Amino acid sequence: MCVGMFMAILDIQIVATSLPAIRDALNISPDRMSWIQTSYLIAEVIAIPLTGLLSRALSGRRLFLGALTLFTLASIGCAFSPDFATLIAFRILQGLAGGCLIPLVFSAVFLMFPVRQQGIATTIAGVLAVLAPTLGPTVGGFITQTYSWPWLFLVNVLPGIASVAIAAVLLPKASGDLRLLRRMDWLGLAALALGLALLEISLKEAPERGWTSLLILCLLATVVVSLAGFVVRSLRLDLPIADLGLFRDRNFTIACALSFIFGMGLFGSVYLMPVFLGLVRGHGPLDIGLVMLVTGVAQLLAAPVAVQLEQRIDARILTAGGFLCFAAGLGWSFFQTAATDFDGMFWPQVLRGCAIMFCLLPPTRIALGLLAETKVPDGSAIFNLMRNLGGAIGVALIDTVIWQRVEMHSKDIGTKLVDLDPDAAAFADISIDEIPSVAFVPPESIVEMIRPQVEKAGLTLAINDAWAMVAVLTAVGVLLIPFVRRTDPSS
Repeated sequence: MCVGMFMAILDIQIVATSLPAIRDALNISPDRMSWIQTSYLIAEVIAIPLTGLLSRALSGRRLFLGALTLFTLASIGCAFSPDFATLIAFRILQGLAGGCLIPLVFSAVFLMFPVRQQGIATTIAGVLAVLAPTLGPTVGGFITQTYSWPWLFLVNVLPGIASVAIAAVLLPKASGDLRLLRRMDWLGLAALALGLALLEISLKEAPERGWTSLLILCLLATVVVSLAGFVVRSLRLDLPIADLGLFRDRNFTIACALSFIFGMGLFGSVYLMPVFLGLVRGHGPLDIGLVMLVTGVAQLLAAPVAVQLEQRIDARILTAGGFLCFAAGLGWSFFQTAATDFDGMFWPQVLRGCAIMFCLLPPTRIALGLLAETKVPDGSAIFNLMRNLGGAIGVALIDTVIWQRVEMHSKDIGTKLVDLDPDAAAFADISIDEIPSVAFVPPESIVEMIRPQVEKAGLTLAINDAWAMVAVLTAVGVLLIPFVRRTDPSS
């Protein structure tokens, strides 16, 4: 099951590194290229909250086998897509299947394992869930530089077939209730799908078009109306699409808020590092992946420690420590310069990597550990949905900060370089001797001569602003922890 979840999460990142190769092969216009990712994310975010109902209707075993089979077949379809439209269709199928796989794994931790083994099971699932985004650029870069783009999808086929075969033998059989499908709230499903799809589109377009543009305001208004309608119907019906009544549990609500904030930090950091390394440092996909591998190694090394501590120490203490360290690791990257590379990014990654497991494992137990078995599938779906939504909103905010502040920073640092400011020159990784004197060259010409260094320095400062924003938002999570009721790690 963990292999299936890992494949679904990894698929987002490995494809992201190779969008230009896919664009060239299928002759896709640049303005449509991002839909290769957006179509998957929209389908995934719609499927995640449906997992609870579908697992009760089909049983967790049948849903997992069906979803993983569909994901594997859709991967083959993506690899052999002859044009843009076909690729998008199969990416949607991939997203729908992948969205079911993620919460199913976290449900299985609390439904299939005794309490004494839940810590280890949660760790394995958690490590793979957060390791996939980190390894994605490395795997994607290697495949792109070594093979052709179809292998980004074909790499899923053999693990998918093997996982389906093993799961069919080992997963315990259970009966579902197909009558639930006939009673499904189709109007609520339509409202949920419309709201989440338009939310993803809004978050994708807002940084470029502006949050106050007419299109974005209309989209966000539709999102509010659609999701409000979904919430009203869910609270009134006996068989809602998702059990929103779980939010009456204070611990579950706070854990979902923590998951949302963690998603901002996790996906924000995974997004910011390739932007900096690619646009400022000029690294290719594989080199970017090798730099980011530090976070993954730190996660793996911290995982056994997290398992032991999670079984012995109050989840609130571990969560607070995890969020504080993760926020510190994010804030550490605020001090990057245009010359920062592997060495300068090493220790911030180590700190973030070690903290990640403590931002995931204890909140997962807080959210799901005390729920009744019948509530766990819905709880897992909502909990995982919040992390994905946090990531989507976090990336949109990061884009907004970067592209709104890069021009201001570039102008400021250009002025300082014309004045031969040594600190600005050191930040921009340029020697003072390379800058002509204003006594011989007009200031405008000087800026034009050093424009590449100025733009990279301005972009670095804007990226640093985004690191600071994400760090502050992550630190806010600590303020929620005192309101969590104590959960005994041994119970």
